[in-house]
Amino acid sequence: MELVVRKNDLLRELQLYQGIVERKNTIPVLANVLIEAKGEEVWFLATDLEVALRSRCAASVAKAGALTVPAKKLYEIVRALPETDVRIHEEKGAVKVAADRFDSRIQTLPLDDFPTLPGATGQGSVTLPGTLLREMVEKIQFAMTSEDTRYYLNGALLVLHGPSMVLVATDGHRLAHVSATIPAATPEAAAEETRVILPKKTVWELGRLLAETDGEIHYERGENHLFFTVGGRTLISRMIEGQFPAFERVIPKNNDKRVEFERERITNAIRRVSLLSNERSRAIKFEIEKEKVEVSSNSAEVGEAREELAADFTGSPLQICFNAQYVQDFLGVVKTDQVAMELKDEVSQAIMRPVGTLDYDYTYVLMPMRI
Repeated sequence: MELVVRKNDLLRELQLYQGIVERKNTIPVLANVLIEAKGEEVWFLATDLEVALRSRCAASVAKAGALTVPAKKLYEIVRALPETDVRIHEEKGAVKVAADRFDSRIQTLPLDDFPTLPGATGQGSVTLPGTLLREMVEKIQFAMTSEDTRYYLNGALLVLHGPSMVLVATDGHRLAHVSATIPAATPEAAAEETRVILPKKTVWELGRLLAETDGEIHYERGENHLFFTVGGRTLISRMIEGQFPAFERVIPKNNDKRVEFERERITNAIRRVSLLSNERSRAIKFEIEKEKVEVSSNSAEVGEAREELAADFTGSPLQICFNAQYVQDFLGVVKTDQVAMELKDEVSQAIMRPVGTLDYDYTYVLMPMRI
């Protein structure tokens, strides 16, 4: 194999693989990226056996071929090179990477050791708006868990039904739910509801991939794998087998007390007050009264803090405690100027929502803390 490729083109693709490959694994070739040169392109592929990414970029190929090379080491070398063309030339058991006056030789691993991965067929593909999906992923990815023995919670649920797309994630203490209307698929696909659980790593890598584009995403469900294709890049993921919790039952229907906040004001207040919260529980208390809310924290080890906020509330007084980090996670991804909190009582789930006109519906369910 012998080719020449622009440094920036190569670096842009290699950067996407740094979250895919694993440094520590029992199969050494999984730390490598498969590089294949053919025609006027160079193709890349890497996987950890749960998630894989396939992409390409333009190149001047003098000799076609394929090899595997350590993904992180190649990325570090290319990143350190000057802004010029990169020359890649295969030697026996190694690959030479050179640019300008720099020359290097990197050991490779046998091509036959690299796992075979399925490809998208294009059959039953559904087109999803990339910008909207990026917003939706951002709104739920922080609520996933990777520590729950209930493995089906270690990811996010994707539901497609006609013109409706839903993403849901929960860690048992809070639930993030976002839904939107999308162009309907074929009549056959629109009539059938599909539910798949995306692994946590897939959701994070999908978010990174979507950050690179505003184009459409082509989604396809295979027998055991899911495919998200945009431009010349395809994210391939295994599905998590299992029954995701009935999230519809978790979202309260009769929270009749509502208070609205200025998002920036409540964000800063919680940030300040939580500095003196208990380091383990991170608990903060909301004392909600007519037209005002007091946010406070108390820790026997360090002290206490409180801050009063003007708020639009006309119900009976209420006191409720939450984990400060959980509230901050929601506020950190909301972009509207106002946010609302809907409550029933001190011990029932609360709902937080952005206030304003959006392309999606966002509901954040939060379990209160008992102090």
